[in-house]
Amino acid sequence: MAEPPDAGRKSVGELLGELSLLYQRTEEASEAYNSTAEKLKTQRAKARRAQSKLSRAQSALATGRMQAGELARQQYRGEGTGIPPTVQMLLARDPYRLLERGHLLQRAAGDQATTVRKLTDGRQRHAAAAQRARAAVARQERLAKRKKEQRNEVRRRLKKVESLLSSLTGDQLARLHELERDRTDAAQQKLVASGALDPSGATGSPSAQGRKALDWALKQIGKPYVWGAEGPGAFDCSGLTQQAWRHADRDIPRTSQEQWRRLPRVPLNKLRPGDLVIYREGATHVGMYAGNGRVVQAPRPGSAVRLTPLAADRPLGAVRPDGRRA
Repeated sequence: MAEPPDAGRKSVGELLGELSLLYQRTEEASEAYNSTAEKLKTQRAKARRAQSKLSRAQSALATGRMQAGELARQQYRGEGTGIPPTVQMLLARDPYRLLERGHLLQRAAGDQATTVRKLTDGRQRHAAAAQRARAAVARQERLAKRKKEQRNEVRRRLKKVESLLSSLTGDQLARLHELERDRTDAAQQKLVASGALDPSGATGSPSAQGRKALDWALKQIGKPYVWGAEGPGAFDCSGLTQQAWRHADRDIPRTSQEQWRRLPRVPLNKLRPGDLVIYREGATHVGMYAGNGRVVQAPRPGSAVRLTPLAADRPLGAVRPDGRRA
């Protein structure tokens, strides 16, 4: 087992920088894996639908072939009498009606043959679609495997962070937390000074759904951050925001990147409770705005859901899940 880093040779600032970078990389890896896992779910659902269509097409084709065969047999038997068609005409009271029935039977057989050809074409199309769907699932599973390996590598690096933290003295830990608070306060003041955040802490009125989502999120405070968790006992960052809005009867994407990509954006200075604040250039972290310049979030591994200043991390922008303007 590798020896823990020598924290005694590093300044508190260096330790905080190292911790911040590793926390960021762990969350990036986690969100990338979550995104791939969501795509894999979608691909598997498509494969199931394609296979179901193929099964129905095969069943319809079998039925069509059976009906066509029965018509052919009826035509050969002269509609089941066992008497050749020419003899039936001689004996029939109305040979013209017999001819008409024979013509209709032939036409029905031709229509049935056309139907079978169409069913055969449909089966071939569905078989091709099912094959493509299975191939897509296989590709996505390979991607999921790679993402999981990448995530596990970051987890191994995170263990080094945990070793580093366990090697710190009580005084070092206190100074580390103090420096983190100072940096957050400075970042918050800078955000206010830039005009990106209302200095009064005033916010627009939340929608009914936004209030419901926020109330639910606040009730999760104290629950631990866990990789890929969506509740009820633990959460990762986007698992918390997705579940909060789901409890407000609105489905939103699972990952912070998709939340940033697909939900309507709003300026930070127009935030209202329930909006989502997206962090970092890669949109790899998310929290929910709670008002007064604070967000409720599942911050990082080793922590729990809590209220923090909005600028506890680098905000990229904000989105509004219900899409309504203030």
